[in-house]
Formats: sequence, structure tokens, C-alpha cells
Amino acid sequence: MSKKDELKKQILELTRQYYREVHEPKPAFVPGETRVNYGGRYFDDAEMVNLVDASLDFWLTAGPWAHKFETRLAQWLGVKYCSLCNSGSSANLLALTALTAPELGERQIRRGDEVITVAAGFPTTVACIVQYGAVPVFVDMDIAEGNIDTTQLEAAFSPRTKAVMVAHSLGNPFNLQAVVDFCRQHNLWLVEDNCDALGSEYFIDGEWRKTGTIGDIGTSSFYPPHHMTMGEGGAVYTNNAELHKYVNSYRDWGRDCWCVGGVDNTCGCRFTGQFGQLPAGYDHKYVYSHLGYNLKATDMQAAIGCAQLEKLDFIVQRRRENFDIMYCGLQDARGLLLPEPQKNSRPSWFGFFITVKEDAGYTRNELTSYLEDHKVQTRNLFAGNLLRHPAFEQYREGVDYRVIGKLPVTDRIMRDSFWLGLYPGMTEERLQYMIQTVKNFTNK
Repeated sequence: MSKKDELKKQILELTRQYYREVHEPKPAFVPGETRVNYGGRYFDDAEMVNLVDASLDFWLTAGPWAHKFETRLAQWLGVKYCSLCNSGSSANLLALTALTAPELGERQIRRGDEVITVAAGFPTTVACIVQYGAVPVFVDMDIAEGNIDTTQLEAAFSPRTKAVMVAHSLGNPFNLQAVVDFCRQHNLWLVEDNCDALGSEYFIDGEWRKTGTIGDIGTSSFYPPHHMTMGEGGAVYTNNAELHKYVNSYRDWGRDCWCVGGVDNTCGCRFTGQFGQLPAGYDHKYVYSHLGYNLKATDMQAAIGCAQLEKLDFIVQRRRENFDIMYCGLQDARGLLLPEPQKNSRPSWFGFFITVKEDAGYTRNELTSYLEDHKVQTRNLFAGNLLRHPAFEQYREGVDYRVIGKLPVTDRIMRDSFWLGLYPGMTEERLQYMIQTVKNFTNK
């Protein structure tokens, strides 16, 4: 063994010891004193070893670990192509921007074209539409599933409609059959924001498929509370080679070159091509076919992701088990509407969605305040109704959008709904404490 390898071995063994000393979960739980978080990092020494290993190589940008992660995540999802990026929000930006590529011809999303979406979600599903200059068209929600009301799709359609871009809320797939049928009928793009639903499955076209792989493009987030984490990170995936090319171009400064980091002249004609009005033979590494960004992740983030991928099947199973425990435990809680899984789906739950009934005799805020006071962390369904936020209030004159109806269910979610955590670090004691704390309030 070389001196270098010997030193690395010692460092990585010390890293394992450090994890056990500092980060290994402590089992003690004191009801009413120990905070029950809605989510958090779920990791062990493998992630820390990979992170240190990658840092010792000092390949600071995307490199071998990133390539390994992209290949393995694509295999796990069952898709051909995966592009790692620096966040789920960037993944949404890349997915939408890829559909604006001029090479797409009549199917290109142009400024003023419309994209059907919802207002009860995370803002960066919508922000990329607005920032490009396309027009979001907001439809209402289904309260039981916390997802898009697909009965409003036809009302939302116009000659300018080019795409549907919507999230699988809290891991519960939306009605993909209805949305896919609608997109096929009108030749529309479908972007699945899969950031909360990694591992969810839906039965369509005679087979079970993972959400995010059924539309034209899927996106994921690897922020700490999500199914898997890199700290920060995201991914865009597709079976469409052309869209994959555009995603990578927009992610990597808009360049035309497809060489991976540290490699030159993959195409074999780096100095012999003719591009636009550039001089013949202009260096292909500095030819830009799109106006892009730099949205790459680092190899150290990817190294963490590779360790997380090894746990992903377990993470999905644990989230499903935790959902079942919560659902059974809250069946007799007074005044609550519990979540209903989408038909023909196997959700990989992100959170446990709860709506306070209108005749409950108490409000959502009263219940969540009680829970927070008793050390149970709660979260609203993100924006609730994005149209009522300062971002739209302040810039109303400069934001072009359409709304189908008055979004009464969206407003109800904003007023009456919230969710509790199901992440795999949640112990049986914590789950039962959450259940009992909810019932102590609702059934008093």
C-alpha cells in the first residue's frame, strides 16, 4: 500500500469513528421536551466517508462522483438520462428552460405561451415560468389528495398552451392518467416536479412506473428534509435525448460542447467546426448555443448522494410505514380530514397532509400552535396560495397570469391545511407522541 493510500485509509477510519462519537443518533426521547422535527438529514458514516474521500481528491466541481451519481440515479428511476444540478429549484428552472430551446420548433415555449400549474405549492415550480416570460395558468386543487384538480384542465387550455408543470404534493402522485391523456390529446409537454415524491409509483400504460419518469421531464431536490440529501442539490431526468442535451447545455453556461469536466475534444472536431457567424474552426469549448447558467453541483455533494442512493429503497419503505402508523392512529381524531392516496399509486410520502374540517370547532392555527407548543414541528402546504403572497402583490402589474375560477380549494388549503413529518429518522415513540398530541387537542 502506498503512503497516500495508507493515509487515506487512516483518515476514513477516523471519519467513521468521528461519526459514531458526534453524529450517531441518540435514542433518548422525552415526550414534551424532545422536539419532533418534521424532517432532517438521515445519514450514517457512509455519507461522511464519501464526503471526506471526495474532498481528499480535491475535485471541487462536478467530476467522477457526479457521473457515478447520475448513472446510478437514472438506473434506479428507470430512465435513460439524468443531469445533476445544485438544487431542486434549479432543476425546475432547467426543465422549463430546456423547453424554450429554439431547436424545438413549433413545440418551443415562447414568451407569452401558457403553462398550466397550481398556486398551492412551492414557489419555484412557478417562478421559472414567470421569469422566462411565459404565462402560468392556475387551476384549483383536490382537497382530499392535496393535488391538482384535473377536471379543470380543459377549461385552462387555450391555443397558447404549451405545457403542464405541476408537483406531486407531499409524495402523493397527482392523477397522472388524466394529465397524461390531456397532454397527449393537445400535444403538450409534461414536467413532473418530483421533488417531494422520489420513489412514488403510478400504474399507467399497463405497468408500474416511478413518478418523474412518466412525463417528458422530471425533477428532484436533495435539500436535507427530502427523501435523500446532498445538503443542496437537485436532478433533472428524462428519456428524451434531445431534451437531455438542452438541459445540460443550459446547466453548463449554455455551451454547445458536451465534453465532461477535465476532458477536451470529445467530438473530435474541436477546431474544425463552423458555428453561427463565428470564424471557421472557433474552439468548440467556447461555442454557446443557448443563453445558459452555471447550475452544476460539486463532486463532494455527489459523493454524499451516492451513499444516500444505497439507502433509498429503505427510506421509501420507512416513509410508507410511518404514513400507515399516522393514518391508523388519527382515524378517530375529531374534525380532521386525512390524506387519501391517489388511485393507482404507491406514494413515497414526504409528509402527512391534514385539513381541519370547516365544522371542527377549532382552526388550523389553533391546532398547529398547540402542536408547536408541545414540541411537534408543523408546516403549511408551502405557499398555500401563491397569488396572495407579496411576490404577486408587489409585482402584480408586471406578472402576466390567468386563473381558472376563484381557486376556493386552494384558499381552503391556505387557511385550513398543514402537514406533519414522516422522515425515516422518526422513531415509533415520536410517531405515537405526535398522534397522541394531535388527539389531546382535537378530542378534548
